[in-house]
Amino acid sequence: MDIRPAATLVLSRDTDDGVEVLLLQRTWDAVFLPGYFVFPGGAVDQQEAKARAHAHGPEDAEISQTMSLDEGGADYMLAAVRECFEEAGILLAADRNGQLIGGDHPVHQDRDAVFRGELSLAKLCQRHGLSVPLDRLAYLSHWTTPPGPPRRFDTRFFVTTAPAGQIASHDGTETIDHLWINPTQALEDHRSGKRLLGLPTLRTLRVLSDFDTTEALMRYAHANPPEAYPSEPWPARKKDKPITLEPGSPAYDEAVELDPEGEGSTRAEIIPGEPVTVAARVIRLTAPNPGMMTGPGTNTYLLGHERFTVLDPGPNHEGHIERILELTGGVIDQVIVTHTHPDHSPAAATLKARTGCRVMGLAAPEGPSQDRTFTPDDEPDHGDLIVTEAGILKAIHTPGHASNHVCYLLPGPDLLFSGDHIMQGSTVVINPPDGDMKAYLESLYDLLGESLRIIAPAHGFLIGYPEAVVDYLITHRLAREHKVHKALSSAQAQSLKAVTARAYDDVPEALHGLAARSALAHLLKLEADGRAHRDDAETWRAV
Repeated sequence: MDIRPAATLVLSRDTDDGVEVLLLQRTWDAVFLPGYFVFPGGAVDQQEAKARAHAHGPEDAEISQTMSLDEGGADYMLAAVRECFEEAGILLAADRNGQLIGGDHPVHQDRDAVFRGELSLAKLCQRHGLSVPLDRLAYLSHWTTPPGPPRRFDTRFFVTTAPAGQIASHDGTETIDHLWINPTQALEDHRSGKRLLGLPTLRTLRVLSDFDTTEALMRYAHANPPEAYPSEPWPARKKDKPITLEPGSPAYDEAVELDPEGEGSTRAEIIPGEPVTVAARVIRLTAPNPGMMTGPGTNTYLLGHERFTVLDPGPNHEGHIERILELTGGVIDQVIVTHTHPDHSPAAATLKARTGCRVMGLAAPEGPSQDRTFTPDDEPDHGDLIVTEAGILKAIHTPGHASNHVCYLLPGPDLLFSGDHIMQGSTVVINPPDGDMKAYLESLYDLLGESLRIIAPAHGFLIGYPEAVVDYLITHRLAREHKVHKALSSAQAQSLKAVTARAYDDVPEALHGLAARSALAHLLKLEADGRAHRDDAETWRAV
């Protein structure tokens, strides 16, 4: 799938209540992000370069250097200006006297012609004697749509002060609503499920929420353009043969992290029993328990140099336990578990019997699929600090997948041992009653307050860009919650089976039994939020 260049423009204005930005709601018929609130923007047109003759401010070479491009950076800016005019009716342009145009300028009569593609930005400027002040735009962020969606975009985000006197209006075709809103309020609306926001919009709003005035925001954006991140194929090895990893592939982030020079030394496969050093004094050892729910197997992490901490020892598999003892020399001070599902904690009892180590983690809750052999010597509280030879771990209680789930953060490398709270390649199972969707989402939001740089999951490779990953998981769950809520009716009670069939119509029917557990988790969250009511054990309706 081709990745299309695109540009987005954040319009900011000052009010008595602080900064406000313009959001547009996409039509529910859109192929990409239907019903989501977004900033004005769209694909870069081939005609964009012709409008450079009508731009003033920095030249394309300077803009491109800031954006880590060989050339064409100005075209992204010009596309952002054009798309904002098409979608929101606001045009950032100056007249022949160098004054920004207002809402009464005749150029606004040509909005529909630009929207239909009948009039390019260059011809629009020529017809009305206008110029585009590129020096009023600041480069804010860069986002490439990850694999999976029906369309992928390489999008550059810009920010500008909204020109005075122009009134925003949605186009009625691609966008069906618009509003000016404080960034913090927009984030709260998303968190409560009131408003659908995509990943790049969330990340941008989080940046914007730090500023009290548009002037402060613009100063920051001009002085701090985003850093370029790897987007080119990366060399690695698989089955002892050199291969090339594309961005977005499972092993890509790990290859970039462990082989920053691109020498092709990392493996693009997880081999049970083979140790991989993922950080200073941190070794990953994968158990031989691959499967649909465990992926390539459960990752055990060995922290230390002479004395070791074992994190998530895995199943009570003799070969795996012997490998742990071999790599640590049997010198194990403590075993820590993220939670007590049977692929994570059972080996703890055997390691304690063999080495005399202490065992740490939260006791198993009631219910099936729990390790009843797990008996902790210590139960960490949220925020507790645990000393290891690799550094001091911070315990972060993250219920949701399991009520006793705990992630552990290693400062320095800012490495998060995420257990099953965040997995690679799939969303985690939230299975009531111990699984709790509301607690899961709250736990994800809590992680956004931590300093994270890389995620070491219990299943899969290292995962980069934690904030983007967490935003994706939140957005995915809230989008599904929206479908579950739409599947309900306030007038007629709906069975769980009926809700599942409607809300998971994109999932093969053979998997609807499993999907029903997730649907139930969403319904219980909606009930807790006061948005759904359970008539009895079998039927639900919207509030």
